[in-house]
Amino acid sequence: MGTAAKPEKSNGRRRAILDLAPLELGCLQALWPLGEASVRQVHAALQPVRPRAYTTILTILDRLARKGYVERRKRGRAWVYRPLLSAEQARADAVEQVVLHFFGGSREALLRHLRGETVRAASNAAPEVVHEAPPRREPQPPAAQKRRSVAPPEPPMDTTLL
Repeated sequence: MGTAAKPEKSNGRRRAILDLAPLELGCLQALWPLGEASVRQVHAALQPVRPRAYTTILTILDRLARKGYVERRKRGRAWVYRPLLSAEQARADAVEQVVLHFFGGSREALLRHLRGETVRAASNAAPEVVHEAPPRREPQPPAAQKRRSVAPPEPPMDTTLL
């Protein structure tokens, strides 16, 4: 009864950490300090900041297992989850993705951005010229409105026969 089952291997390959949905990342952030935890423990850790139903957290943890971010095994009647990458690894992966996709692979460009310095485009193209707005037109008087023929109102219906 108290024997631990073998961990289940994930079916999927781990994708980019920035591709995770906010609640998926929240579950990982709750799991990292715990090391290994049941759904109930992750649910309790998330309650103060992200109150969600127990079944929602169960679904998210199962999804993380399929994506290869956590490993799960059966302990008694409960599933226990363990992260397959550390918070440090996740942070490093996220920064690498930001550098690659937003700064053309240049860590120096990221540092300049963080220091508030101007980051020039890789092509060193001239800055865009801001053109003046066209002069404002004076409002024109509304066109003469055509008179519509209006049908006379129908006489009230006699309700005594109904």
